[in-house]
Amino acid sequence: MSNAPKPTSSAHTGSERIEFFSDAVFAFAATLLVVALEVPEKFEELEHVLLGFVPFTLSFSALVLIWSVHRAFFRRFPLGDRATVALNSCLLFVVLFYVYPLKFLARGIATMFFGRELGAGGEITTLEHLAKLFAWYGSGFAALFLMFALLYLHGARRVEALGLGEAELREARFLARHYAIFVAVGLLSVGLALTGVGLRVALPGWIYGLLGPLCAVHGFWNGRQERRQAARN
Repeated sequence: MSNAPKPTSSAHTGSERIEFFSDAVFAFAATLLVVALEVPEKFEELEHVLLGFVPFTLSFSALVLIWSVHRAFFRRFPLGDRATVALNSCLLFVVLFYVYPLKFLARGIATMFFGRELGAGGEITTLEHLAKLFAWYGSGFAALFLMFALLYLHGARRVEALGLGEAELREARFLARHYAIFVAVGLLSVGLALTGVGLRVALPGWIYGLLGPLCAVHGFWNGRQERRQAARN
């Protein structure tokens, strides 16, 4: 993948403001994950808050990963045109929607593996509620990575305007397909949740394990295609 420096083309004018605004939204989303905003007055309250940092760590790590994907796009393609603003605005909207299902799911995972105290709540008592949680989470997951895929497709169309080359064009197309895999897995999880398939064993959650093998196969296929293209040239 290319590590080309940020171009100085006028096509990226305004991208810094998009990044600043996006960082502010991500920071606000992070505050929504915080266990408690007030300083505890009793030791029991303090203990409850500290135990709540287990699910907070899980959800915060996921949010940081999303932010890092967002940052990587603008480092590769510093765009500030209307289409980028529109796609980025949709992405940030989804981030704010995604925070609460993410936070609740992190609490549920912590409760399942570490017990109710470390989970700080997040208990799911019925299969109907579990199905809805997986559906909400999967919908947010798919929508997030759909926006990233569309951003990279847009970046591929703007390669020439940014003064970039063939390598960056191939990279943009590769990453658009890469994040489309995330969308497909997220939608598969939603489908399983809504139909109730494997719900008792949390299959809609375990299905995200497909991301590793699918992305590895895609990377292998892409490398093979690039070697074939290089051989023709």
